[in-house]
Amino acid sequence: MIAFDHPARFLALVILLPLFYLFHLWKKRGTVFPFPFSMWKQEGFIPRSYGIRMCIMLQHVSFWGGILLLVLAWSGPSRVIKEHVSLERGADIMILLDESPSMAAKDFQPENRFEAARGVIRKFVERRTKEAVGLVSFALEAALRVPLTTDYSYFLQQLDSLSIMDLGDGTALGMGIATGILHLKHSIAREKVMILLTDGKQNAGEITPETAAVMAGQLGIRIYVIGIGTPGETFIEFTNPKTGATYRGTFEGGFDEALLRDIATRSGGSYFYAGNPDALTSVFKMIDSLESQGKRVKLQVRKVPLHTTYAVGGLVLLMVAFLMRTSFLREVL
Repeated sequence: MIAFDHPARFLALVILLPLFYLFHLWKKRGTVFPFPFSMWKQEGFIPRSYGIRMCIMLQHVSFWGGILLLVLAWSGPSRVIKEHVSLERGADIMILLDESPSMAAKDFQPENRFEAARGVIRKFVERRTKEAVGLVSFALEAALRVPLTTDYSYFLQQLDSLSIMDLGDGTALGMGIATGILHLKHSIAREKVMILLTDGKQNAGEITPETAAVMAGQLGIRIYVIGIGTPGETFIEFTNPKTGATYRGTFEGGFDEALLRDIATRSGGSYFYAGNPDALTSVFKMIDSLESQGKRVKLQVRKVPLHTTYAVGGLVLLMVAFLMRTSFLREVL
């Protein structure tokens, strides 16, 4: 949006510039004398070439365009930029991603569960502006992949480096939650959140999910739990990153939904089920909106002055018009 510090000058431009242009044309009218063509015995008049007519037109456009830009510069133009600025620090968000072999199930077409989850996480992080985001992955073991950071490019690089079964064959839900708690408990953010994505049941680790969820609730850490996948027999295919061996087959899908609901309830969070990629995308959008509610923001308006740009542009156009008039068109005008 363009605004003017001196709009009255701009209005004067609208009124006076056309009058000045008409006066300029009136001065050049001159006197008209009738000339009988029958008295002319020489060759006929040769009309100006198309190229010369175009040059004359460009010279006029450059001149009046330069005048216009100079008057606009005199009016004090500026570009107005409106921004919503948060008055509070954003939430600290730790994402817990299951990378057990079952996440290679191909019921999330055209890819598998793991790739679908990774793609949605990527879009979620790309929308962040103030929040610090961290990443924990888990299977047989759990590991911190990215500490809380606002370096979203680094986060996405680490996210892309994850692979199924990198942490073994198993699902240590409790260890994944506990690892997230360990790196969130000292956060000074007003909101501390974990987003847990899993398709399995607790079958590994020394800490139970229920115990970890209670710990999270006591520390004010809210857990959004997302159960992904479809029940029933599902085709699976993945490559072990350590041995290079490829595994294919089918397995009976499903997860302990009652346990996932309990984790969310104990921590003061919410449980969501995503049976397909579109549902998973919708869940993340819902979480995004939940975390945006109640935040205090202000509208910040700043101006970027443009008078220098307009003035330089006007002078350049006037210089072009002057050079065309005094050199290229000197024999025509």
